Amino acid sequence: MSLTWRDTREIGEALYDQFPDTDPKTVRFTDMHQWICDLEDFDDDQQGSNEKVLEAILLVWLDEFE
Repeated sequence: MSLTWRDTREIGEALYDQFPDTDPKTVRFTDMHQWICDLEDFDDDQQGSNEKVLEAILLVWLDEFE
């Protein structure tokens, strides 16, 4: 299954799986954006995100982390 920017829940869960010991509150959006683009299943335009999408992903990751 390939991930796109619309898959905020799946991306947030994937980031948690990849970085289980990283507190999402300490991650810069620029780093998170790169990590998302580097996910094995991510297949979308790297420029297709915006702050709202990244915030939604961050909230899912934070929910998984806590």
